[in-house]
Amino acid sequence: MGKALIIGAGGVASVVVHKCCQNPDVFEEICIASRTKSKCDALKAKLDGGKTKISTAKVDADNTQELIELINAFKPEIVINVALPYQDLTIMDACLATGVHYLDTANYEPVDTAKFEYKWQWAYKERFEKAGLTAILGCGFDPGVTGVFSAYAMKHYFDEIHTIDIVDANAGDHGYPFATNFNPEINIREITANGRYWERGEWLETAPLSVKQSYNLPQIGPKNIYLLYHEELESLAQNIKGIEKIRFWMTFSDSYLTHLKVLENVGMTSIEPIMFEGKEIVPLQFLKAILPDPASLGPRTKGKTNIGCIYQGVKDGEAKTYYVYNVCDHEACYAEVGSQAISYTTGVPAMIGAMMLMKGLWKKPGVYNVEEFDPDPFMDALNQYGLPWVEDFSPTLLEK
Repeated sequence: MGKALIIGAGGVASVVVHKCCQNPDVFEEICIASRTKSKCDALKAKLDGGKTKISTAKVDADNTQELIELINAFKPEIVINVALPYQDLTIMDACLATGVHYLDTANYEPVDTAKFEYKWQWAYKERFEKAGLTAILGCGFDPGVTGVFSAYAMKHYFDEIHTIDIVDANAGDHGYPFATNFNPEINIREITANGRYWERGEWLETAPLSVKQSYNLPQIGPKNIYLLYHEELESLAQNIKGIEKIRFWMTFSDSYLTHLKVLENVGMTSIEPIMFEGKEIVPLQFLKAILPDPASLGPRTKGKTNIGCIYQGVKDGEAKTYYVYNVCDHEACYAEVGSQAISYTTGVPAMIGAMMLMKGLWKKPGVYNVEEFDPDPFMDALNQYGLPWVEDFSPTLLEK
């Protein structure tokens, strides 16, 4: 069917590459590009010999001109951006300059401050419309599948959705005293920021990790969940009809939170540069360098993740509740693609989103979040490609 350029060579990119190669009818040819070409070559070596033709390239995703040259040389139909969120805009610029569709899994972040906002990317809407190109934003799990779940709930079960609680639980154990399951820099910035949720037309802030509940999650049991801000709240608050309240919750073990507090107290989570032995370093980037690489956690991690959305709303004048979730097994993910479930749950939806576009099912000029497309073919693909979902029409509701 076509060609895809995959930018990035970390844990999520590895899953995307594996999954594209499982679908050679759609992804006839892929190019894996990253600053470190050896990582791309290692991925290619694992998967060479299948029906999908694989090439690799070195590219600095901060450099729009380099990206333009690579895109013009390879001529893909879509760029799948699984690099760093700091690079979203340079990659979008390169797609506009070369007439290629775009997909990412995380919203643009300025390097100097954690914002978790879509405004920079939404500002590209008109340019993508005029170019006749589609940009699909946030097509991982959360954001991503959580948006598709919401569109599906709206389409099939509700006239109005009043509250959404997104619950992201990881009951995996990698055996390290402290490690992060995805990019430590992004992970720690996310957790140490103020919590925020949408209620009746305004954003309400909470101190970091100050709001906690216990929730009994299917297949993994009762867990402490903490209120965080997460970027899909911004788009869902705009795109889902009737929303009065929307919150995002994530599990953390007591050990993880204790380590994080100590690191924060001694300044290791700071993104303010400091001078060290005549060199300027950012403490959080130094911490990232000494923590285990998230891509190395796969063979060590046991247990499951459970990510889903609990909805309350109205259908035909009657109150209705609905919970839809996916449970993913770390060891099963590793056996299939050599990555743990955190990378798997992000990488599979990125491949599916690209497939939706290449098949013409999710193709309309402009910049869109995933809940703005038809959810049905994506939901079918989740069941087909390793992220089956479960429905519950009488879930336990979270405290208000």
